[in-house]
Amino acid sequence: MIVVLALLGLAAIATIVVWIGSTWLETAADRIAVGYGVPAVVQGAIIAAVGSSMPELVTVLLATLLHGEFELGVGAIVGSAVFNLLVIPGIAALAGPGGMETGRALAYKEALFYMLAVATLLLTFSLAVIYNPVEGVGLQGDVTRPLAAFPLVIYGLYVFTQYLDTAEHEGAADPTVDRTRAWLRFGAGLVVIVIGVEGLVRAAIGLGEAFGTPAFLWGMIVVAAGSSVPDAFVSVTAARSGRPSVSLANVLGSNVFDLLVAVPVGVLVAGTLTITFAHVVPMMGFLLAATIVFFAIVRTDMLLTVREAYALLAIYGVFVAWLVLESVGATGIVPT
Repeated sequence: MIVVLALLGLAAIATIVVWIGSTWLETAADRIAVGYGVPAVVQGAIIAAVGSSMPELVTVLLATLLHGEFELGVGAIVGSAVFNLLVIPGIAALAGPGGMETGRALAYKEALFYMLAVATLLLTFSLAVIYNPVEGVGLQGDVTRPLAAFPLVIYGLYVFTQYLDTAEHEGAADPTVDRTRAWLRFGAGLVVIVIGVEGLVRAAIGLGEAFGTPAFLWGMIVVAAGSSVPDAFVSVTAARSGRPSVSLANVLGSNVFDLLVAVPVGVLVAGTLTITFAHVVPMMGFLLAATIVFFAIVRTDMLLTVREAYALLAIYGVFVAWLVLESVGATGIVPT
């Protein structure tokens, strides 16, 4: 019990460290966006999203390279995506004045690429199991660098469409912004995030060992929630300042980056990584269900109401309860 409490304490401290680093990073990202004069949707979908997704990217790299736990990194990505879809829009809508407007640009264009990102990652894992099976250990497969390049190509298409939006934007850059100082602050925030994420990864691995369950289950709770703090910070701040387009675009853009870039980068760095399909399917299944609920709510009247916000938070509560039951062995949907 003492060990578990110590690991939870480590996770809490690491989350605070991630929060501090993310605050620096997000402030710098906002100044960079103003300095280069990009439109609000692009600011949320690329600059703020990539900046706030750095903890997830670092999680995959540290879990894979230092601890040999690629599935922990994948679990953190999927758990973070669920958190971003259910918790962040919920608390952002509650923080705003009487709900939050969405808009057709977000409900259609951003939704299209996000759903494509989910399908692309699942297809990549499926191809690994079909064409690079690992003999004698069930449904496992090696994700190779050529397979990892497939999601990156799709993300390149996403960036290209955002670039076209930027090219058509007539806003001017702010010459008063010190871009050099903003980039330096961005780098400093990233260093602090690396330190905090390492603490989260170690806590997840320790909890997995303490309960005798796969570490990626705890990654979906502990690491995902801790690394999603930057996304929550950006979206809630944007919602309070009356910029719902930035708030929701950051959620979707962050998820697209996590699924199409963070996971493949881990493979590119390591060379080849093994994935267990029986672990991936339940994770991706809940993510798909959360995606359907999110876009059904966002599309309805182009408004996220307070009641719908509470519904999203309740669904996330069900998700966490399921993961806890899996982690303590009360249910067996995910093979141990």
